[in-house]
Amino acid sequence: MRKLLSSGLTAALLLPTLLGVLPTAAQAQQRGLPLVRDAETEDLLRDYAAPIFKVAGIGNSPAEIVLVNDKSFNAFVPDSKRMFINIGVILEAETPGEVIGVIAHETGHIAGRHLVRLRQAAANAQIMSVIGMVLGAGAAVAGASAGSSQATTGGAAAALGAGGLGQRSLLSYQRGEEASADRAALRYLEATGQSAKGMLTVFERFAEQQVFASRFADPYAVSHPMANERYRSLAVDAQASRYFDTPAPAALAARHAMVRAKLFAFVNHPNEVARRYPKSDSSMPAQYARAVAAMKSRSRKAIAQIDDLIRQQPNNPHFQELKGQALMEAGRPREAVPAFRKAVALHPQEGQFLIWLGYALVASNDNSALAEAEGALKGGLQRDPNSGIGYSQLAIAHARQGETAEADLATARGLMIQGDFQGAKRYAQRAQQNLKRGTPAWLQADDILSYRPPENLQRRR
Repeated sequence: MRKLLSSGLTAALLLPTLLGVLPTAAQAQQRGLPLVRDAETEDLLRDYAAPIFKVAGIGNSPAEIVLVNDKSFNAFVPDSKRMFINIGVILEAETPGEVIGVIAHETGHIAGRHLVRLRQAAANAQIMSVIGMVLGAGAAVAGASAGSSQATTGGAAAALGAGGLGQRSLLSYQRGEEASADRAALRYLEATGQSAKGMLTVFERFAEQQVFASRFADPYAVSHPMANERYRSLAVDAQASRYFDTPAPAALAARHAMVRAKLFAFVNHPNEVARRYPKSDSSMPAQYARAVAAMKSRSRKAIAQIDDLIRQQPNNPHFQELKGQALMEAGRPREAVPAFRKAVALHPQEGQFLIWLGYALVASNDNSALAEAEGALKGGLQRDPNSGIGYSQLAIAHARQGETAEADLATARGLMIQGDFQGAKRYAQRAQQNLKRGTPAWLQADDILSYRPPENLQRRR
């Protein structure tokens, strides 16, 4: 798992949804969303989402699911193309159904075109008033979820002070959209033969957290209906479904447990991992978590623990990826190459594996491997074009082969991913001066030079 950015997530969790300020991954990074990449987790989420997207009518152009490195239970959609899910959703979800319920709800927003209508509803409000209202509402919701009466009352006060009845009207509009997305989620789950029990579990958990905080919250000054209201409005229909007691397929539940253990080990101290997954627990998720913890702590036993996982599941590409990553972090890139080659062989369509392979080949400092590295990196970037690491390593591979213009272009494309548009333009201009006019590479550089970021990003620079 790779962490792309470490700065904190804004407290106003609802701001991106309302104002639509996150249309690209680069902008998400620039605004401080701590994004993470993990092929195994992304594969699982895509499999969760695929049937939901299909029945919702967006299967031909499905939303990209983006992981946010935040332990809080939250998800949001900034537009019709992307769905952001905190890793906290997976960490807290004991069953696949809880995550699927979240995805179904967010899909309801996309399919219902709520984001478009919400922006239209906000269009007549003064922008600073809207921002103030959403910041306050976000603080209120965050406080209620955490059980903090002080945070809840403070957030509600900010929301009320920002624009009075105008804000209340807009929040009421958004509450209606949330309820609509909940009902849509029920329809999607029914149409795909899945239980809504996990979705109810989520609302039940939130309701328990809000028992105290809701005494201080103004239900008309928050954008989401209170959790107990959402539970009551859905429970009867959800429990009446013939699929309500249908569990998730065993294979899917097993994958969920593995990903949950892996994420827990990546984001918690090894001591905490040892408490959650003690040596007495011989399950595969527990072994996985302990192997990740050993890698993080640079334990000499890490490779042996990962090799033991591979012996038990020799065709699991994610174990091979973990071994390669462990060797890379131990400063042994040449030894990592076979592990990444095996991961690619087992899952050839996974762009992140190809990028890891190219990275290891570049880091091996073997000039005879640079052509292979370049091929792997280009193949990986075709499948995963948002990898900053992929572009930086491709730039190194080009530079070592004396391909200066191509190296500059790769650097420019990587800087675009990071949201450094000015730096990208400098390198694109340099590249274009040494590229033949009209070639694909020259045109790529020209696209970067012609790019104009949205006004809200220009103001931030």
